[in-house]
Amino acid sequence: MNELLDRRRFLSATSASLTAAALASITPRLLRAAPTTAPTTAAAMPKSPLFRDPIFDGPTDPTIIYNRDARQWWMFYTARRANVDTEGAAWVHGTDIGIASSADGGRSWLYRGIAQGLNVQPGRNTYWAPEIIWDNGVYHMYVSYITGVPTAWTGDRDILHYVSSNLWDWEMVGPLSLSSHRVIDACVWPLPAGGWRMWYKDEANKSHIYAADSANLMEWNVVGPVITNRGQEGPNVFRHAGAYWMVTDMWSGLFVYRSADLTTWKHQPTVLLATLGTRAGDNAIGHHAFMLSQGDDAFIFYFTEPDKRHARVQVAALDVQDDQLTCDRDRAFAMDLSPEKTATLRGGSS
Repeated sequence: MNELLDRRRFLSATSASLTAAALASITPRLLRAAPTTAPTTAAAMPKSPLFRDPIFDGPTDPTIIYNRDARQWWMFYTARRANVDTEGAAWVHGTDIGIASSADGGRSWLYRGIAQGLNVQPGRNTYWAPEIIWDNGVYHMYVSYITGVPTAWTGDRDILHYVSSNLWDWEMVGPLSLSSHRVIDACVWPLPAGGWRMWYKDEANKSHIYAADSANLMEWNVVGPVITNRGQEGPNVFRHAGAYWMVTDMWSGLFVYRSADLTTWKHQPTVLLATLGTRAGDNAIGHHAFMLSQGDDAFIFYFTEPDKRHARVQVAALDVQDDQLTCDRDRAFAMDLSPEKTATLRGGSS
């Protein structure tokens, strides 16, 4: 109990000292013009597996954003330590946020290292499931945080907010005050009437999907539970084909929800990525997906664990049929991600 109180006092003190001053101090450094045009590449099939972490071989929870300065696509992910022999679940803790880059429209990826500046407590700590968006010259990261390296799936989990000008170096703004201290897997999207909404999993409340709203990406007010039909995690929201879609991980495939306003969600009966694929590294259920609309096309990035430990990042094409989001993970497709076809919060120019 004392450790939990110390942790919460530390995060609260850190937030009080950083939240008010952080954005004001960095904004002058962050607001600068950035090119938005990517090199032209010929569309071709992406690799399979799309990406493997060459250090720990356990990349999970991928999120994709266009780096407006480097003119490359960057992938951020949880770098599970899959090739490390540990006690219990320690290998899924003590994790950094890994970074890979793509200069060919997302078809192949180069490991670049880990995000810098995240550690807010001494020692080795745990970072999961980064959500990264771009707004008005600033990159924002919302990432799940656990103190230390637990050997079991226990302990406080909070969502921390960081900002960056270059996607390498991050400064903490503060922890978010949400519905409990067992919250993970943030996803952010702008609301139609203005402001922002965040969805996340609240493990203290039946692992339902909760939401919080913000006018400025800094202060967040809890809305409450929004998806309560069962426990699930890893919500990811995007807009495509005239509708909003949420995809969640329910551990035996991916649930899909459709909305016209980001408030009322309709659950579709079709489950995605529950049937094993035939491509290399794709012969396992798909987990914790990220979706990216590219005009008429859309793609789903997800991870698999073919041996229940070592992970692979994969990508597949999405389709919309009879107002349902569908995915044939074995279907051949070309991909050449373009910033001109990408939503602004994902670093694009559209």
